[in-house]
Amino acid sequence: MSKKGIHFNISERKVLLRLFDIVSVLLVLYFVSNTFDFDYFTITKENWTWVFVLMLYISVFGTIFELYDLQVSSKIEIVAANIVLTVSFTVLFYFLTPFFTPILPDNRLQILYFYFAILLALFLWRLAYINFIVSPRFYKKVLVLAETSNIQSIVDVFKVVDPNYKIIGFINCEKNKTDKVKFKGIVEYSPKQIYQVVKDENISEIVIASYNSENITSNIYRDLITLLEGGFSIREYTQVYEDLARRIPVQYVGKDFYKYFPFSRSNQNKLYLFFSRFFDVLISVVGILIGAVLLPLIILGNILGNRGSLFYTQERIGKNGSLFRIIKFRTMIKNAEKEGAVWAKKNDVRITKFGKFLRHSRLDEIPQFWNILMGDMSLIGPRPERPFFVRELSQLLPFYETRHIVKPGLTGWAQVKTRYGSSVEESLLKLQYDLYYIKHRSFFLDINILVKTLSTMIFFRGQ
Repeated sequence: MSKKGIHFNISERKVLLRLFDIVSVLLVLYFVSNTFDFDYFTITKENWTWVFVLMLYISVFGTIFELYDLQVSSKIEIVAANIVLTVSFTVLFYFLTPFFTPILPDNRLQILYFYFAILLALFLWRLAYINFIVSPRFYKKVLVLAETSNIQSIVDVFKVVDPNYKIIGFINCEKNKTDKVKFKGIVEYSPKQIYQVVKDENISEIVIASYNSENITSNIYRDLITLLEGGFSIREYTQVYEDLARRIPVQYVGKDFYKYFPFSRSNQNKLYLFFSRFFDVLISVVGILIGAVLLPLIILGNILGNRGSLFYTQERIGKNGSLFRIIKFRTMIKNAEKEGAVWAKKNDVRITKFGKFLRHSRLDEIPQFWNILMGDMSLIGPRPERPFFVRELSQLLPFYETRHIVKPGLTGWAQVKTRYGSSVEESLLKLQYDLYYIKHRSFFLDINILVKTLSTMIFFRGQ
């Protein structure tokens, strides 16, 4: 058996980022308070609330500005700007809550000490993280058991969702093997080499990605069982895909749909449903009030930029296939679909200049708070689609209508993880995220989606 290298899973890396963000900040502030003339922030038993509030702000704003997005965190050129934004908002809010935090010092220089101490702490820790934690020495080395025709798509998926999940090679388990096929950076091995590859390459995990069980011969099966009994990690591809990508690979599920049904117990949990509806009503009322405040500016922008009706309604499919009319601020020219329903797409010429602003900032969706208040929609869920496209996509995509077992949402897992679906391929991607949400629906995931929605609005990623 090989000696496995150290590898940090996705959840472990996220915990490390959050934990050492806090630890590094507190250590640097402690050093500054004991080295310089700085007494604004001191760490004592009596001042524990100061520390707690600071930790809370760093965690919240770090999440909003994507400090814990692993794809972002591995690139210093991107994470640097996000650190500055996080520290700026953290310090600003810390100063604005003096009831829980220390009163502003008379010596304003201490404000700079406080700001730059936090900034330095996060920069130093994130540089260490990029150079050590996400370096090749901590890659998880994987051997894939698959048919040749599938290997490239598998490699492409893992490369995107987690660069630290490194496929070293694959075992071609096809019965009628053709000549060896070369893939960049990946070696093809014979089934007889499983033990040797695991040992020589320090493989940490074997992934079974064969879609034809008949290709797993008795010899391969016996070797896998022996490895499994020795404590070696062997996983099935769709499970790995779901854990890493946080979406359900419906195109690979086939007849094994029973693995994914029933979905999350939260869909039938009365306590969860009660609080979900309670917050829907509460937040929709707040959203309508905010919309009323912004309405004069939106009316002015509509007059100048859209030159047409302010509101736009359209028939959509809701929970259990029921129909309702969604309300939005209009973002397209008049008679945008005079030739019939078509996909909205990037740089769509039908969208007005003011409409682009409304879409990117997601302000066009403010009227949907009324739909939420009326119970047609929820704050979080799959986006409601038009009947025409539902009929089309249901024939092309497996389990598409499963989206309708919960209320559609103003925002959702698919909306914060990818952009608007303008094709069948993009709709498949959104469906994978939607089904993941329905399967894992919970208070924690809902809060995660709300925070990511703020990030989407701040970075103008709406479509």
